[in-house]
Amino acid sequence: MKLSEMREKTVDELQNAIVDWKKQLLEARLQLSTHKLENTASISKTKKLIAQAKTVITEKEVQNA
Repeated sequence: MKLSEMREKTVDELQNAIVDWKKQLLEARLQLSTHKLENTASISKTKKLIAQAKTVITEKEVQNA
C-alpha cells in the first residue's frame, strides 16, 4: 500500500491494517527462525508499512484536534 492510499483511508481502517501487518510480521519472524522464509526483505517492508500507517494516524489526529 502506498502512502497516498493510506492517507485516503480512515483511522479505523488503518488500525485494522496495522493489526494485519503485525500478524504478517509475526509469521515472517517465525518462518525466519525456522529457516523457511525465502524473502527476508518482507520483514523490513512490513515494519515500514506499520510505521507509515502510525504516522498517518498521528497526522489525522493532529488535523482533527
